[in-house]
Amino acid sequence: MTFAYFLNVFLMLALVAGMAVGTLWLMRRLQPGLGSGGRERAIRVVDAISMGAMGARLVVVEFEGRRLLVGVTRGRMDLIAEGAGDFAPFIDDGA
Repeated sequence: MTFAYFLNVFLMLALVAGMAVGTLWLMRRLQPGLGSGGRERAIRVVDAISMGAMGARLVVVEFEGRRLLVGVTRGRMDLIAEGAGDFAPFIDDGA
């Protein structure tokens, strides 16, 4: 094996790694709620949990200082509960 071959392999590996990092950065930048995005958002998803195989989810959304518990299915969204946004999150200490 020659030096040119190893140089070619190293450059191709660096190119593929750079493309992977660039793709991950771009995905994080373009998807709402994942990155900083450079601007303040009016609505923030605090937490979400799947409720089964049919795609139903419970989502906690923060809007104007309030936290809303929303049930989300494929064809519908329902407000389940509303609370103040100034409470501390639940911390499970394993006890």
